[in-house]
Amino acid sequence: MTIARFEIFTKVIELGSFTKAAAALNLTQSAISHAVAGLEAEWGVTLLLRDRKRGLLLTEVGQKTLIHMQDIVNSVNKIKQELALVSNLEAGTIRIGSFTSASSALLPRLIAEFHRKYPHIEFVFYEGTYEEIEEWLDTGVVDIGFVLQPNEHTTFHTTPLIKDRMVVAFGADHRFHQLPVVDIQQLESEPMIMPKGVYRSHVNDLFVEAGYKPCIRFEVMDCNTIANMVQEGLGITIGPELFLTSQSGITTRHLTQLKWRGIALACPSLPSAAPAVRAFLAMAEDIYKPAQAEDKTV
Repeated sequence: MTIARFEIFTKVIELGSFTKAAAALNLTQSAISHAVAGLEAEWGVTLLLRDRKRGLLLTEVGQKTLIHMQDIVNSVNKIKQELALVSNLEAGTIRIGSFTSASSALLPRLIAEFHRKYPHIEFVFYEGTYEEIEEWLDTGVVDIGFVLQPNEHTTFHTTPLIKDRMVVAFGADHRFHQLPVVDIQQLESEPMIMPKGVYRSHVNDLFVEAGYKPCIRFEVMDCNTIANMVQEGLGITIGPELFLTSQSGITTRHLTQLKWRGIALACPSLPSAAPAVRAFLAMAEDIYKPAQAEDKTV
């Protein structure tokens, strides 16, 4: 009974073929067959049945033992990865998907902290929309992505970072400059540049909860375009504080009505993530733990 035989057997089941398993493991088909046969002989049981129509079929004992073999193979792989990471032998790459405000306000600190501890890990960055980042996580383009919360449909593992308050933004000569805060009622007759995409629902909720309808002049997807239009006096907008306060030529005010969007880091599956990815998420959690504790008191 060897770990190598477990690796071969689980790969045969994963791919459903001796031939495919041999190619994946860079072994001959004869070696694959001998390994499975040796495992069956050692245990004195039949693990696999070969059916011409349905292909490879697990016996009852094969089904029960496969689970334990998979656990052992996964554990051995994790041990190897952990040892490599601790000894700084892993010179791997973490691929991160990010949107504009997270790239400028959150990502630099995370990268700097991680690089000090693990200087051999490299990063590749992909910047896109909220929807693109979730698609990249789904399809394996990125290992980690910044996502918005709450998201009832996500199946990703998430590490909450901060809560980003929704604010109203306006141009240089707007009357709102005289106000310390703005009530949603005061926006009813204001020409509105309405964001499209994920966080439009946050804006809609503000108006619905207050019982007012926005006076929409433009509907725009790109955040930078929205900020430029506000700067030119084409209307006001409501959006995330993290992004809007970083834009020159526009001013923001808090709204009387509180509305937040959560920002988190996500990965498809924490148990199956590479050690470097899990180390990055653990570090991010430690950095933003004070912010999470403060949010709970608000």
